[in-house]
Amino acid sequence: MTATEQIAQGNAEAPTANASAAQTGRIARLLGTLVIVAGVVLGVAGAGTWAMVQTSLAGEGITVAEDAARFGGEPVDGPFTAYYQADIIEHHALEASGGKTYAELDQEDPVRETVMNGSFLRASLFTSVVSFGIAAMAMGLGLVFVLVGVALRALGTTGRTA
Repeated sequence: MTATEQIAQGNAEAPTANASAAQTGRIARLLGTLVIVAGVVLGVAGAGTWAMVQTSLAGEGITVAEDAARFGGEPVDGPFTAYYQADIIEHHALEASGGKTYAELDQEDPVRETVMNGSFLRASLFTSVVSFGIAAMAMGLGLVFVLVGVALRALGTTGRTA
């Protein structure tokens, strides 16, 4: 039945409802496409960040201390090796200072500089651990966005919008 026939029979809402459903479908497909693009951008940015941090960290030539809880002798090039190297640095610094932190040591104590350097190294390694975590989160969110975008596009195509 054409729109003109529906109007003649007194059913004037049918063409409007069909037009509204078509409009909603187009909006859902457009939104789905935008969400997919955002997901791809997030995923690529996360992967790029992970690769950059990993390359920079590996370029430092750091090796996990042999007496670390895990990964002893392995190159520091990922979040776990960075974490365990930071952990063993703290252990060594506290051992050298008799269990005192940088702030607890007297300013004239010759060990204070060693503990300070250990603290700086730990902070740098923990920064890389956090960077790896953020990169992984961006990649995960990118994947979720792509899946949501695909679902929105599918809903827009089938006409089911609710």
